[in-house]
Amino acid sequence: MLFKKIGIGSDHAGFSLKTFIKGELLKRGLDVVDFGTDSDDSTDYPDYAHPLAEAVENGECEIGIAICGSGNGINMTVNKHQGIRSAVCWNTEIAYLARLHNDANICALPGRFLKQQEAIKIVNAFFTTGFEGGRHKRRIDKIPYKKQ
Repeated sequence: MLFKKIGIGSDHAGFSLKTFIKGELLKRGLDVVDFGTDSDDSTDYPDYAHPLAEAVENGECEIGIAICGSGNGINMTVNKHQGIRSAVCWNTEIAYLARLHNDANICALPGRFLKQQEAIKIVNAFFTTGFEGGRHKRRIDKIPYKKQ
């Protein structure tokens, strides 16, 4: 594991998977900051995505996991933050490449489409892969939009 302090957040559709992943990470002795939600009652993913993204952006958390039903809404929201590079990861290869080539710092998961064991494999791939740098660094440096 490359990271010790992890932020995690979800809406109601991701609550069950978030609870499982959080438990697995805590068993490993990792420090997990849970940004909610705290139940499967209907809620809005931006309410949890923004605090998670801010914590990763300001260094309170080294890396994050964001979960909603499809992974898309929460991913779009965290990516509104300039210091965030979040990727929707639906398998281990995507998670691996998101870290290796894109230096992703939030792993967005589709809570309604992943089984618990597959999600843990994805998180493991995301957390244990380092950034390759090189030509990829040049590309991610161009991500923040600068109006000409």
